[in-house]
Amino acid sequence: MQSTNRQEIEEAKKAAQEVLMHNAHGPYQGLPRTAGWGYPEPYTRDLMFSILGIAVSDNQKLKESIRKVLNTLALNQTERGHITSLVHDKDDRGASDTTPLFLLGTGIYRKATNEPDFLYDAVEKALTWMEYQSPSDRYLVAQQPTSDWRDEQWVTGYGLYVNTLVYSYLRILNKHERAERMRHDMSRFTITGGTMHRHVHEGLVVKHKPYYAFWSYKIHSSERFDLLGNSLAILSGIASPSRAEEMISWIEEECANMIERGELAVNLPPNLFPFIRPEDPDWQVRDAKYNNPGEYHNGGIWPFICGIYIAALVAAKRYKLAEKKLVLLTQIVKTANSSNINYGFNEWIKAQNGEPMGQNWQTWSAALYLYAAKCVEENRTPFFDEIRQELSYYRLF
Repeated sequence: MQSTNRQEIEEAKKAAQEVLMHNAHGPYQGLPRTAGWGYPEPYTRDLMFSILGIAVSDNQKLKESIRKVLNTLALNQTERGHITSLVHDKDDRGASDTTPLFLLGTGIYRKATNEPDFLYDAVEKALTWMEYQSPSDRYLVAQQPTSDWRDEQWVTGYGLYVNTLVYSYLRILNKHERAERMRHDMSRFTITGGTMHRHVHEGLVVKHKPYYAFWSYKIHSSERFDLLGNSLAILSGIASPSRAEEMISWIEEECANMIERGELAVNLPPNLFPFIRPEDPDWQVRDAKYNNPGEYHNGGIWPFICGIYIAALVAAKRYKLAEKKLVLLTQIVKTANSSNINYGFNEWIKAQNGEPMGQNWQTWSAALYLYAAKCVEENRTPFFDEIRQELSYYRLF
């Protein structure tokens, strides 16, 4: 890596720490803010993802702030084990990804602090809750539309992203037998042809394509590419090394094609593609206001997801490509929609022109930048290396 790029990355890491320290204490019970100014609330999913960057930061104040988040989530856990969408509000319920993120985040925190029994009772209750989220009473969990981080996008039934979280927390919490059975179910093909035969269970593998389906349920599925879900599939080892290699090559080729067509201004992958357009059957009426092609959940570039993609590149041993993408991400996190700050760490970026959108100083944008930088610096993926090693052990038998 060139010395100029290395210096810029170091400066961006310091800026990310500044963002996280600024956001570490907010107006709701002293819990961290989701963004510097626009989102003062402590959103569970954002803060759970931020654990990855905080855990590798060696910043004790940040670690203490995330411990408070985890303890508060446990106190506000529902009777049956569900984790709320807002850390401080026990009545804000219904998200499909907050409980699996709590389990994954607690598992990571246990590893980082060497406290294997931290929040034992809350974890056990949450594990039980998640077992009841499978309509088929097997291993894949299902969800309602707009119930995960994409609150303006329909994911019906077995969503890839949520199920990669479930697999990851099962591994990090040493639930290896259930994790193996879940990986087996995910490796089934999605059902095509309009007919569902008895005892045939749907999966998330798409025929003739290297990536996993966006979602699948009975005879229905979406083959749009979900960057977050597929990056987590690589990072956690659900995707075999050969599938990961093929998938990354496909992603990079598709991004090059989008740049050529004028659909992508920055050589970082959008969160979803191909974009959903008004003439497509999965276009929703609200998309015209909130989710136009190349925007928000419909193909916006999300820095926190790019951070996870970079980690996935490292997991796949694509070290040079990971360096290249980190340099590009460093340039992106500098942009801001305010002239008062040097680094935006924005919520998302418009795909067609690279314009920063949403809120500045987003907690998970800063935290996942730190995690991506650590992965590139050390050619390893903290916490997920161990998950993939466990999988390698089970593949031997």
